[in-house]
Amino acid sequence: MPVLEREPAKDCRGSNVLPKVPVPDLKQTLDTYLRCVKLLVPEAQFQKTKTIVDKFAKPGGVGEILQKKLLERREKTENWVYDYWLEDMYLNNRLALPVNSSPVLVFPKQSFRSREDSLRFAAHLILGVMEYKALLDARSLPPDYARGQQGGTELCMEQYYRLFTSYRRPGLKQDSLITQSSAGANKTQDPGHIIVACKNQFFALNLMEKSRRLNESDVLSQLLKISKMAENAEERLPPIGLLTSDGRTEWAQARDALLKDPVNRESLGVIEQCVCVVCLDEPTGVQPTDSNRALLMLHGGGHDQNGANRWYDKSMQFVVGADGVCGVVCEHSPFEGIVLVQCTEYLLKYMTGSPSKLSRGSSVTELPAPRRLPWKCSPQVQGMLASSAENLHRLVKNLDMEVFTFRAYGKEFIKKQKMSPDAYAQVALQLAFYRCNGRMVSTYESAATRRFREGRVDNIRSATPEALDFVKAMTDERASTQDSEKMERLKKAIDAQTDYTKMAITGMGIDNHLLGLREIAKELKMDTPDVFTDETYQLGHQFILSTSQVPTTVDMFCCYGPVVPNGYGACYNPQAEHILFCVSSFRECTATSSLVLVKALEQALMDMKDLCNKCHTGSREKGAAKPCCAKAKSSR
Repeated sequence: MPVLEREPAKDCRGSNVLPKVPVPDLKQTLDTYLRCVKLLVPEAQFQKTKTIVDKFAKPGGVGEILQKKLLERREKTENWVYDYWLEDMYLNNRLALPVNSSPVLVFPKQSFRSREDSLRFAAHLILGVMEYKALLDARSLPPDYARGQQGGTELCMEQYYRLFTSYRRPGLKQDSLITQSSAGANKTQDPGHIIVACKNQFFALNLMEKSRRLNESDVLSQLLKISKMAENAEERLPPIGLLTSDGRTEWAQARDALLKDPVNRESLGVIEQCVCVVCLDEPTGVQPTDSNRALLMLHGGGHDQNGANRWYDKSMQFVVGADGVCGVVCEHSPFEGIVLVQCTEYLLKYMTGSPSKLSRGSSVTELPAPRRLPWKCSPQVQGMLASSAENLHRLVKNLDMEVFTFRAYGKEFIKKQKMSPDAYAQVALQLAFYRCNGRMVSTYESAATRRFREGRVDNIRSATPEALDFVKAMTDERASTQDSEKMERLKKAIDAQTDYTKMAITGMGIDNHLLGLREIAKELKMDTPDVFTDETYQLGHQFILSTSQVPTTVDMFCCYGPVVPNGYGACYNPQAEHILFCVSSFRECTATSSLVLVKALEQALMDMKDLCNKCHTGSREKGAAKPCCAKAKSSR
């Protein structure tokens, strides 16, 4: 079973007063499920599915039995779905973490004049991490409050306290998420150590030496020592970090082989206990476009570039490239993207708002050199390293990424239409995909459930019947649909998306509920109900469009890979006058192309703007007091 050592909810500011996540009404979930899947499958298949669902839902049937057990589970637990969700979404997944699971934040390209300049940047960043972690250890971080939909509600803060205390340990069948206890309010307590990766070597850098916390000059001095030590080719050890980039079962097998030697056991223990990893990357010679920096952050460029200069199990890896390619790689299981963004924005604001204090540093010559972590590699492990290198190389070659900044307008124009920028972007994605493929597919958009104790996310199913009506009208080659009718369908599509969002963030989404029903049937040793073995259920959970809105207030962007071989990852960041999209796909799938979808997305956004403008012009000519558009609902 997975290990998840969590702080008690009462210790999380505000979480002791937050409500428990509800268990939705069974009939409501099943009705919504049927409505969502109807447009994904042929009519005959849908009728078969409806028969299965009706049987599951009948009075006294299996559905009611499982629903009752879920309600009982809710009474006994802080969050009835958390463990089910964590295992299903992450810990049971056997795919490699880079690209498939770990999102990244990409910083603006830095202009370093020298290697030491990049180390100064890293030292300043590490001091920011120390300051932010001190806030977390003291439980001094002010609570977040919901914005947009049902704004003002206090949110659970538990995810923040896992930022620097979590480690995902690989398992042969299931991983474990291990979370250490926070340090508490004792400000003199040892802040711990970080791991610095440099030239595929790993070094332990203590943040306190001789009962004194390191200052920025100290940290820079230690990084300079590490850089020099890593240059020594004679002492260079095999690139063990490569193993963490492989499939989870493969890495678990390699870890078991490593653990046979006590030297490796100790090194692995030091890494598991670290605060974070700082990756000092080598120049790649690649043109630093947005798309290329995104690719390098997601996979390091492969084993022959910086792909082995990582330790993917650690929740926070800060990448500082000598060529100015910088960002953060996140192991996703302990926390969501918004928590990663909030932390990273704090660090970047710290670096711009807090001048470097290198000139004020005390003498650092007496500090002991950081320790290079030793490894003993058997021929078996050497063979596994070669296999991991080949698997990463294949992943690097396969990933197709397009980072696209749409500059014709941004969220301010959308808000003037009295529409939610998030809902608008989702409808645009549906239109773009439909134009490319002539059909709608199962779509995932993450919806935060942090209004509840230990809340994580549920799914907003953006492929709605209303969106289908709209995209059909917009792609009607006979041009038989009037603009006024298209506008009305756009309004309904936006409203449907907004309503589903509200349902999901208030704990009434269907995906977590269906997952809970399925998992509790397993616990009861029941035969898997037909509703979960049905072809439609399997299809409905193949998310060909995996989407997420990740807004930022500083200059950076988030991206990730597709979650299925024939799918797209689509992350977007709406700003006042532009919208940044990161679209990913796999080259091995001939049915997908990131560039093709991006071009269709650009056309969809222009067409939607033209439609809004035409309808508004018509409304003004008729003396209408209100624009012809969706009901006023704030963005998420």
